[in-house]
Amino acid sequence: MKITLKVWRQAGPQDKGRMVDYELVGLSEDMSFLEMLDVLNEELFARGEDPVAVDSDCREGICGACGVVINGVAHGPERTTTCQLHMRSFADGDTVTVEPWRADAFPVIKDLVVDRSAFDRIIAAGGYISVNTGAAPDAHATPVPKADADRAFEAAACISCGACVAACPNASAMLFTAAKVTHLGLLPQGQPEREARVVNMLDQHDAEGFGGCTNIGECAAVCPKEIPLDVINWLNADLRTALTHGG
Repeated sequence: MKITLKVWRQAGPQDKGRMVDYELVGLSEDMSFLEMLDVLNEELFARGEDPVAVDSDCREGICGACGVVINGVAHGPERTTTCQLHMRSFADGDTVTVEPWRADAFPVIKDLVVDRSAFDRIIAAGGYISVNTGAAPDAHATPVPKADADRAFEAAACISCGACVAACPNASAMLFTAAKVTHLGLLPQGQPEREARVVNMLDQHDAEGFGGCTNIGECAAVCPKEIPLDVINWLNADLRTALTHGG
């Protein structure tokens, strides 16, 4: 395959970025998208040029660190993580644009790498439960109805990749925040902090500079773990309860 890449290059947070064109030939359609970027970086390194900075870790679709915007879509044309996207999703001769997540709350560090520590601070604000740190509890000591367990597991699948923010016209992180609130709010262990959790996490969400949710649904459409949009309904219900109780 022959591909023309238009890649966002930005030397640092305070630098002005720009799109740079690269041509790659001899690519295999079985390569992952990140392997294709590896080929590009090997060529750049051989020419004495600065390789493209791109974040990745597991390359197994688990951690979400690899997220970039491909041809205007978070993670690209397939509903998966960038590392699990393969070049067979493109045609020989295609022009492919590659950009970082675009959000004030995700400042660019370099090239395609952004600072997503805002997510960590939202979690720190309320994404935890009170636990007895003594001996491990017996298995099944706290029964959880299967419907609740399944729903909590569905919400817990969120890998904090930030695709929801990149896809949202408002740069809202509401799908991420709602997934964390829903996951813990459905479990017995999450009840002591339930009302404080939703208030504190939303306060931190807004303090980080994320936009408000207007129920457009682009977040759920690109989520690689298929977090359903209605977790936001759960968050809103918890918020109403907390505010009613003076939380």
